[in-house]
Amino acid sequence: MVSRTVLRVGLIGCGEAAQSKIAGDMVSITTEPQTLCASPDVDVVFVINSDEYHVDHAILALENNKFVFVEKPLALNVRDIKRIKSAERNSNCKVSFVPTIERRIDIQTDRSQDIIGPNSAFVSQSGTFPKRFTDISPEDIEDKTTRATEFVRQALESECGVPITKSSTTMWRILGGLGSHDLSAMREALGMPNKVLGANLGYPFWKWVNIETLADIVSSNNHKSIVCFSNIPALR
Repeated sequence: MVSRTVLRVGLIGCGEAAQSKIAGDMVSITTEPQTLCASPDVDVVFVINSDEYHVDHAILALENNKFVFVEKPLALNVRDIKRIKSAERNSNCKVSFVPTIERRIDIQTDRSQDIIGPNSAFVSQSGTFPKRFTDISPEDIEDKTTRATEFVRQALESECGVPITKSSTTMWRILGGLGSHDLSAMREALGMPNKVLGANLGYPFWKWVNIETLADIVSSNNHKSIVCFSNIPALR
């Protein structure tokens, strides 16, 4: 009989999605990520807090030689991806990133049952009754906002040469968040693309066309082209 190793998991962050999918009985609680990452009672660290802290906390876990699971986005710019890769090279452990582990079995049937929208669309159906907290200090809110502004400036202005506007910022954050699931779903369901036929930026991005229209477009391009729809009323 093969023996099984029980891994001791530390969670950094516990929002609605984490409460409904991951969190169980708490053994101990701390407000300091350093304490959690340095704990000898933790083997694996799940970084599932707000986007602005993913990079620093992933690096902190690697520096403490802990395996790390990072919720999307892993980072919001190339500079910070390089920081994580550097920390990984100097660590005894590795990073896993949520979109890389979505596929569980070989796909036999392609069928769309629902469209992923805001977290509330599926969290409210989970039956786990997660709690929302608002007791956040003004200092923490300011720190989060400052980090977000700097990350977007680095990504759009410094790395992509794109002007920072409300629209470009929103779409960049969506692409790094739920957008990663859309790209993963298209890749797994339709195959790797060889070109992009067109894209239309808009919000909300989960409005869609009827399946017959989508099937016609996909079949006419041999399942190898990405077609992005946005702001198209649902025809169900």
